[in-house]
Amino acid sequence: MDQNSMHHGMGEMSPPPMNGTGMNDMHQKMMMHMTFFWGKNAAILFSGWPGTSTGMYVLALILVFGLSVLVEWLSHSRLLKSSTNNVAAGLVQTAMHTIRVGLAYMLMLALMSFNGGVFLVAVAGHSIGFLLFGSRIFRKSEIPPYEKHSDLPPMSC
Repeated sequence: MDQNSMHHGMGEMSPPPMNGTGMNDMHQKMMMHMTFFWGKNAAILFSGWPGTSTGMYVLALILVFGLSVLVEWLSHSRLLKSSTNNVAAGLVQTAMHTIRVGLAYMLMLALMSFNGGVFLVAVAGHSIGFLLFGSRIFRKSEIPPYEKHSDLPPMSC
């Protein structure tokens, strides 16, 4: 390593020159938003997805909306019968909890794109999901307490 490739005397390699095709472009592509922004050019869940296509951005928003509705459905579902074996019921509950937490973490990671549209559709999906599966609107009787109402306890986050 020669004197020109040393950076501040600490043994670090100096960056290549900043030209139109070098580090400056790479820095622009790798920049991650740390505040809310509006627009379709976001990286949601996967590097390079949805890219710059409006159709793919809309598809990503639909996916985020669907995931948040699904989390609400799992949170308020009543799939287990009261006569079910405790071991079998416990295993099904554990599987449902695992799926719900995994989907909730995927939503959290999508929200970490800081895209305003993603935030709005996630909140809308949770709201619609709660309206359909958790509220009193579509129930004929009084809602019992949550621990007796659904197979899973309320989310703790």
